[in-house]
Amino acid sequence: MPYYESPVDGTRLHYIDHGPATGPVVVFVASAYVGHEMWEYQTLPLAEAGFRCVALDRRGHGRSDDVWSGYDLDTLADDVNGLLDHLDLRGITLVGHSVGTAEVIRCVTRHGTARVDRVALVAGVSPGVVRTPRLPEGIAPADLRADEELFRRDRAAYYTRLADAFFALQFPENEVSPAYVRYMVDLCLSAEPRAATAVRAVVAELDIADELAGLELPVLVVHGTDDASAPLALTGERAARLVPDGVLKVYERAGHGLFATHAARLTADLREFAEAGAARPVEPAEAGAR
Repeated sequence: MPYYESPVDGTRLHYIDHGPATGPVVVFVASAYVGHEMWEYQTLPLAEAGFRCVALDRRGHGRSDDVWSGYDLDTLADDVNGLLDHLDLRGITLVGHSVGTAEVIRCVTRHGTARVDRVALVAGVSPGVVRTPRLPEGIAPADLRADEELFRRDRAAYYTRLADAFFALQFPENEVSPAYVRYMVDLCLSAEPRAATAVRAVVAELDIADELAGLELPVLVVHGTDDASAPLALTGERAARLVPDGVLKVYERAGHGLFATHAARLTADLREFAEAGAARPVEPAEAGAR
């Protein structure tokens, strides 16, 4: 089982590395509460198509070590960059979902583009969702505090109650099975309470509009019209406007969990985006975990 150590404090972090070693590289950073498993509908088909797919479990998530500290955005971004250094990856398409988009952005603005060629922001909370002087239409801090109280009182009930909105299941075409919903809730509960609440604090304080404006590389923004966790107008549309070289792809009736409900479309869009930056054509190859 592959692990590496955080360059910040030595925390042992788990990752997967699937597909051929010579394939174009796509690195995935997951949402809060979950690990690399959330990307199965992207990593498996892309690896089978000849891509090298790498995904990590954030500290306190999945199979990575449970630690008390290191949940500030700089450290989380340094953990991501540590994986890129550990595997000596180059020409990377770096993909983040939800709060993972903030880690992706901070990784690039903090460590540069020597390894990363392009960035994909999927259902991101970036550049921020909380009300500030320059985002008066953002979510009120009082509403966030009330939501935090519910979360701390009963995480299992919180995840279960919000599942329908997460996947936008009010639309029949966004079908996911009750078994899959239970699986995702279980994944969320596998994150340590400390890790879960600390990552939520990152979202509550997030305001990285200036960093988006400084991303000097191609950026793909994928977002759903019915994302209840990260409203399109506050996040995806703003992000696409702020980056110098960005493309916004809006999925009608998609929610925050579009990685599952719109899996095939997202995988195709990520493949097209990654191939555009590849130095050579992708050759079909037999995937295998190293």
